Amino acid sequence: MKVIVTGGAGFIGSHLVEYLSSEGHSVKVIDNFSTGRKENLEHVRDKIEIIEGDLNTFEDLPNLIKGNDWVFHLAALADIVPSIQNPEQYFDANVNGTFKLLQACNKQNISKFIYAASSSCYGIPEKYPTPESTPINPQYPYALTKRMGEELVLHWSNVYKIPAISLRFFNVYGPRSRTSGTYGAVFGVFLAQKLANKPLTIVGDGSQTRDFTFVTDVVDAMYISAKSKFKNKVYNVGSGKTISINQIAKILKGDTTHIPKRPGEPDVTFADIKEIKTDLNWSPSVSIEEGIKILLNNIEYWRNAPVWTPETITEATRDWFKYLKK
Repeated sequence: MKVIVTGGAGFIGSHLVEYLSSEGHSVKVIDNFSTGRKENLEHVRDKIEIIEGDLNTFEDLPNLIKGNDWVFHLAALADIVPSIQNPEQYFDANVNGTFKLLQACNKQNISKFIYAASSSCYGIPEKYPTPESTPINPQYPYALTKRMGEELVLHWSNVYKIPAISLRFFNVYGPRSRTSGTYGAVFGVFLAQKLANKPLTIVGDGSQTRDFTFVTDVVDAMYISAKSKFKNKVYNVGSGKTISINQIAKILKGDTTHIPKRPGEPDVTFADIKEIKTDLNWSPSVSIEEGIKILLNNIEYWRNAPVWTPETITEATRDWFKYLKK
């Protein structure tokens, strides 16, 4: 297959690109490198084509899409606080960028469009495990813009017959996970702290549980979705299990310190994955213990990452409390 991966130099995108190229597909990466890293693709650089640019400013995006079979759309801005501080930037990247890409795909006869959605669209759900039918209730601009992108994808799939699937990811982790941010990249934060012999910063009392999903399982879900006959569908992608942050800290064998519980964060994330299991015969295969072992074997990746402290986190999340506190 001829494949486009937007955001292919990012954490999840680079793992997807690596897998697609290993399967013999012809891969073009589109990335503006605002958050993606060229180093993430260094080991497959000779097997792929990298196009540096922004979806919103490409003059002839349809021509770039033309002739490709699959489009995986992972390009997006993440993190809560920056989305509160710069909502226009997030709307431009996550909504307008998705719109421009869909328009470019229209009438190009692509066989599948896969959208990387976020489980943050559920907000603080009342039901666990959380099924796809759960009411949508985003708590901050990042979650809202990712949901708006998903709505565009599903609408274009319905009206313009672009065969699309939206995958709602739950707490993805693994090698090359983001090294900055104080939310959504807990392993990146913890591993940098561990390397620096600093205490792991646990939000609240640490009893909150998360559905940590290993990145190769997420890649597998995207690949199976692209090959499937299904379209105009939404699927949760999670491990189907939860683990507390306290347990994660215990496995990592680090000293800990606690910082205040943050508004807008659920006490639990827990994906109901019956739909994707039934339709696509997909199941996660990497346990949290296996995943953490792989992370620790690759811990040097976080050697130069920012080392967060309670003081720097307090400063970085000041607007979080200012705007999201009820």
